[in-house]
Amino acid sequence: MDNKDTDAEIHPLRSHDVKPVVNNEIVGDKNETYKKPNWLSRCRTAAFFASLFLCLIVVFAFSFIIPCPVRPYSQRTWIVQYNRARTYAFLAKEDVNQDNIQDMLFLIKVYAKDDLNVTCEDEGFQSPCFLLTALSGTNGSTLWSRFVAEDVQFVECGIHNLGGLESSCCIIVGIPDSVIAIDSQTGNVLWQNSTGFPSNAVFRNPLLKIPDVNGDDVQDLMIFVSLGAQLQSFILSGKDGECIGQNKSIGIASKDGHYIHSTVTGSHYVLMYAGSTMEAYSVRDLFSRSTNEESNPITLQTDPDWEGHTNLSTGYIPIVPISSSGDVRYLMKVPGKYYNNILVVKSEVSELLDGQTFHSLWSVNTTNILSKPALGNFKKDVLSIMMEVGSGNGRKKVIIIDSNSGTIQWEVEINLGSLNPSPATLNTGDHRSFFLFWGEASQDLNYTMEPRTNLYLFHPSYSKALLQLNNHTDDIVMFDAFLFEKSRHACYVLLTGPNSTSTFGTVSISKRKLKEDITSSKIVWLSKETASEKDIRDHFFRMRYSSHS
Repeated sequence: MDNKDTDAEIHPLRSHDVKPVVNNEIVGDKNETYKKPNWLSRCRTAAFFASLFLCLIVVFAFSFIIPCPVRPYSQRTWIVQYNRARTYAFLAKEDVNQDNIQDMLFLIKVYAKDDLNVTCEDEGFQSPCFLLTALSGTNGSTLWSRFVAEDVQFVECGIHNLGGLESSCCIIVGIPDSVIAIDSQTGNVLWQNSTGFPSNAVFRNPLLKIPDVNGDDVQDLMIFVSLGAQLQSFILSGKDGECIGQNKSIGIASKDGHYIHSTVTGSHYVLMYAGSTMEAYSVRDLFSRSTNEESNPITLQTDPDWEGHTNLSTGYIPIVPISSSGDVRYLMKVPGKYYNNILVVKSEVSELLDGQTFHSLWSVNTTNILSKPALGNFKKDVLSIMMEVGSGNGRKKVIIIDSNSGTIQWEVEINLGSLNPSPATLNTGDHRSFFLFWGEASQDLNYTMEPRTNLYLFHPSYSKALLQLNNHTDDIVMFDAFLFEKSRHACYVLLTGPNSTSTFGTVSISKRKLKEDITSSKIVWLSKETASEKDIRDHFFRMRYSSHS
């Protein structure tokens, strides 16, 4: 007995009846279940290879079968000419054909156009008449053209949400007695109506876009005309151009101009100016005067801060800058930290007013202002204002002013030249700006300069040098510089030709890429600079641009 126990401890397996496995014989049902393949594992494997195969098909399709979108090739320079035509001071940019490249919209008066199947007479106008045209920004080809009026008092493009469309439109106020809305993308007429203006009415720029007042969810339009010494208003539906309310005198004397301002509460006020005086009216008040309606649309609100300044005896809000000398020439929006401020440009002084309190933030002497100021950045991300003022003897000063303090950051004096289009700016990738303006360099700046009207470029990175880009002898009616594509393709556009009411000739619209002129530019030294001319050209040529204002 003891021997058996000892043997069992040494050889424990001998104590069990174990049947030996012969010729790979399967032992027991439990071992059989582990040997069978699992159907769930098969499904997982199949799903993995199916998804892998699908991914490979998608990658292959996008890589080889489906072509990548091709960006339209944009010519660096192009020019389009029209014979027997005269210009109109209007030039606008917009992506008409939705190719992500800016196109050009402009207006000319012509007798006929060979590539059109219609004439002025076909559209009900006497010849010559005005032609609104959209040109492709890539190559200058015509996207569409349409005869719009025998004569034109006002035109503006880039107005959205007219006629119920989300795309932008153009508004043309024609003579005699017509207002027409045109789809900018197609050139089709959205609506056309009679203005109801008296024959002796004088249209006052600009046309105002106001909140919806007739409940059709489309913004409406407000127009002012002068009838002798009185001002008359017209409110048109943005959806169909129908007149809203009565066309009547609103009890306000005729003004030289007006400007619409949005307060911090979103209320809209119209600032009107004549001579050196300015006065403000809420759009709500003007609507009541035009329609004689006691109840006002909920979309028209007033600002308590502004209403607190109302002169009850006159019925308007007086805007009195510190300096009352000189006539008002321009009112401009200048973005501030929390809301927009108002730049009042007079013939003798310019002043920035707080857009909510009317308090003067600063003023600067701008005697004999020559053109509408342009906004740019002299310092990084700090807004500046470029102005041109006459200095006598056929000369002018170009000054750049800090919008925060009113201090002059940079200035140069040059000959005025025979042409003086308004200046322009382009935002660069270093959070500053190119400043472009026209003139003739003085002989003491560079004795090799010829007395010709030239386009000049300035950038704060080289404050002691100007780039002379191009010279021009034709009559420049409009000049502008902008980016034809997002953050790239910086160009300037010129509209030239006869602009008198009786002269017809060759009208040209041209586009030039800025880099093309930079490579062939001349350097005008304002003072000694350590950098070479090649270094400056190369630096400006490599400059990147920004679409952010």
